[in-house]
Amino acid sequence: MGRDFPLAGLLRLRRLQQDSAAGTLAAANADLRRAAEARIEAYGSLAATPLEAADAATLNAIAAARASSRSMLADLLASEQLKDAAVNTAQAEFQAARARSVGLEKLEAKHSDAVAVEDLRTEQNVLDELAGTAWHRRQKEASS
Repeated sequence: MGRDFPLAGLLRLRRLQQDSAAGTLAAANADLRRAAEARIEAYGSLAATPLEAADAATLNAIAAARASSRSMLADLLASEQLKDAAVNTAQAEFQAARARSVGLEKLEAKHSDAVAVEDLRTEQNVLDELAGTAWHRRQKEASS
């Protein structure tokens, strides 16, 4: 059995793919967070518009501001929904990349265990040989 894991190159590639998927997921989550913050800010702006008008011109300005804010809020909600879908897609891609890595990681662990067992077996054989040689030497010395 070789000392090196024969699929080490493929495992490195899978880990790079997993890291890339994790980066994509992190970026998608950051975009979603920014979209949610923009929506919350728009809600705050909409709530901050004055409710009382002194004259018809002020009333028209308030109505226009509220209509504009509602339109912007609808756009922000749509954008947030798109970003949420992007997060879900990125999460699925990350899970798929992780699943591809896990199988190889298990094979690597089994390979490492097999190498360790082989090392221990070799060490035990050397110890047995040394003990046997010493025993035979003592038997020769005792019979002489």
